[in-house]
Amino acid sequence: MPKIQGQPNRESADPAGVPGDPAKDPESLAGTSTAPGGTEEDAVLTSTGENEPVVASVARGRVASVGSNAAAHALRLLNRARGAETGATHPPQRGTEASTTTVGGAEPGVASEPAPVAPEPTPEVVPAPEAALTPEVAPSTEVPATKARRSPVASNAAAHAMRLLHRARGTETTAPAPAAPSGPLALVIGGGISGLVAARELVMSGHRVALHEAQGHFGGCVTEHQVAGLSLDAGAESFATRSTAVAQLLGELGLGEDIVTPEPGGAWLYLKRGHDNVAQPLPATGILGIPGDPWADEVRTAVGRSGALRAAADLITPVSKKILEGEMSLGALVRSRMGSAVLENLVTPVVSGVHSADPDTLDVDAIAPGLRAAVLKHGSLAKAVAAKRAAAPAGSAVASVRGGMNRLTTALIADLRAAGVELKTNSRIAAIAPGENSTGFRVTLGESAAHSEAGTALQVDRVVVATGGELAVELLSGIDQAFTEHRPSTGAGISLVTLVLDKPELDDAPRGTGLLVSPSVDNIGAKALTHATAKWQWLGDESGPGTHVLRLSYGRLNDRASALVNADDRTLRDAALKDASALLGMVISAEDLLGFDVIRYSGALPFATTGHARRVAQIRAIAATHPGLDVVGAWLSGTGLAAVVGDTRKKLRITVS
Repeated sequence: MPKIQGQPNRESADPAGVPGDPAKDPESLAGTSTAPGGTEEDAVLTSTGENEPVVASVARGRVASVGSNAAAHALRLLNRARGAETGATHPPQRGTEASTTTVGGAEPGVASEPAPVAPEPTPEVVPAPEAALTPEVAPSTEVPATKARRSPVASNAAAHAMRLLHRARGTETTAPAPAAPSGPLALVIGGGISGLVAARELVMSGHRVALHEAQGHFGGCVTEHQVAGLSLDAGAESFATRSTAVAQLLGELGLGEDIVTPEPGGAWLYLKRGHDNVAQPLPATGILGIPGDPWADEVRTAVGRSGALRAAADLITPVSKKILEGEMSLGALVRSRMGSAVLENLVTPVVSGVHSADPDTLDVDAIAPGLRAAVLKHGSLAKAVAAKRAAAPAGSAVASVRGGMNRLTTALIADLRAAGVELKTNSRIAAIAPGENSTGFRVTLGESAAHSEAGTALQVDRVVVATGGELAVELLSGIDQAFTEHRPSTGAGISLVTLVLDKPELDDAPRGTGLLVSPSVDNIGAKALTHATAKWQWLGDESGPGTHVLRLSYGRLNDRASALVNADDRTLRDAALKDASALLGMVISAEDLLGFDVIRYSGALPFATTGHARRVAQIRAIAATHPGLDVVGAWLSGTGLAAVVGDTRKKLRITVS
């Protein structure tokens, strides 16, 4: 039976098959995370700056020992704090590659607490089981001799580390566990990345927190699966670096030194040119496929000389202030400034691969915030794109974690358990209503909860709805019928097919880190292919020479190709072998196959259609009239881990009062 990743309660990002998967997810591909069913992660990354899918899916990350993981996390924080106080730097915890991202700042919710007055004890060695989050990591306890002035950040980090260390020790000994927070009771509905992050923010601000997930696993699209003995990301496999939201969170969870960037091969395009299909590198100067240099060689190769001349006209065509008026689709903006050739051959392959949507339906302000204003400021679309690229953080547009983005889910779960958060899977919420005497909320557990609890009504002070859009509106309508008119449509389904091959001919990564397929191509069913072992060095090292991991995303716009999404596993496997052969320019057969798996997303997050920003503002305005109610998730923030994590933390950074 095919594996179905359900839609309720998830927000995550993935490059290949979740709204944002060029096999993964742009910016998460496009903004919040990649959804399963997007184009190849590689391609999306290069073109949009994100590679993560944010879709409704079932997280399947393993839960490590709470005590051991909490102790390891505490020791990491303590050593980091000491390093900050002494100006020393510590080597990476895993591998030999230093992190490309520096994460600073105190742990949220700790800033107001003074550091312990008592001398810092020498950290104890706490044995960690094989399932521990980072069992191979042995935190350094050396304190460098060179001293620097003590900073508030270091003090707060040390204070937080000491609290976690004491909590962990209490868990693994007979000592009584620390008292649970005594603040207001908050209930989080949905255990995807947005829900997990929301729970973490709440507990750090002093709330007692319970999180209910309808499915059997946490993490949404950010989870793992095993294929041919390799532990691989089943959904989002990267995050956009345009903001520091994800990198900062990873740093707080002790994974900052394991942040890695893709190999430099870059993504390719697979286009229809005349009667032939051709593969070529994706122009490296663009955003969502829009070129920053319309006359670049790779642009002319993709759109032809006449198409490039039309695109270059953008540089001399005046821009009217009316460009900022009303709502506008991404397709309309590109067509009006650069013409149809650029839209069809560059923008559409990227956008359809990442968002499973036609650019003419996507809200430009939601997919590319600030782009219209930049066009007016700089006088052309190409100059606006070039300026935004120049202003972006140096380095790769996307990054990941050594070992896979699924480690983010595992670390969040361990962190929440250590903090005393009540985590429940297979626990559906049936309804939410205003609380007694108009105070707080009354939450009713559904039939999927433990039999003895089904129908039970809970009185809570705060509610965070972190599910998919359709379920969120269904629940929110019990609080206010005004939410009903904002129910989003269901997104297209997506299937991700992972192939593990014994194919030494792929060692040279002939098509970079993956390909995005133009909708005009009629002999390919996939919309994107990610060459994962060529994209991530850690995975290439782990799999070894000659062994390669490919991930193909299905869920294209045309009816014939989109029908493959609902095919059985064997049919999808055969289609993936055929498509991979054509895309990579070599015969790949079942004889080369070491293993395969199919991950299905039955209802990928709907894309941000025109008017998205206005609808989100209306939804949040309604929520604001109900104190204690928060609504988060990719259906509001946009696809991609960067968007989801950043928006959730912004909404939940609250006080106990």
